[in-house]
Amino acid sequence: MRKFFVISLPIGALIFFVLIMISGNYLKMPMGKNDNIPEIIEVLIHNLDEEKWEEANRNTEVLSKAWSNIIERVQFSSERDEINAFSMNVARLRGGIAAKDKANSLSELYEAYEHWKELGN
Repeated sequence: MRKFFVISLPIGALIFFVLIMISGNYLKMPMGKNDNIPEIIEVLIHNLDEEKWEEANRNTEVLSKAWSNIIERVQFSSERDEINAFSMNVARLRGGIAAKDKANSLSELYEAYEHWKELGN
């Protein structure tokens, strides 16, 4: 019995950790109605195209809250650089919206979306 535990516990732990590390694609998917990042980005792009700055500002806060929820799920299965890059894109997006700079805001959104696609891969 002791030999079984000595062999199976480390193997079980390794399998568990490997499953966590490769689960990034699954964990980034929306698990509720408030954490659908691609949908929020699409809404923001639409807001910026129509230059609805107040609505874009509110949707940026929604994006930030959704991202905070997702970070907790993917922090062990995704590269830290991708997480930090997406966070910086959201911060620069806030600045672009505050300055009402459509070009900068759109470029930050598209770059954030690219980081989102790479998250968990």
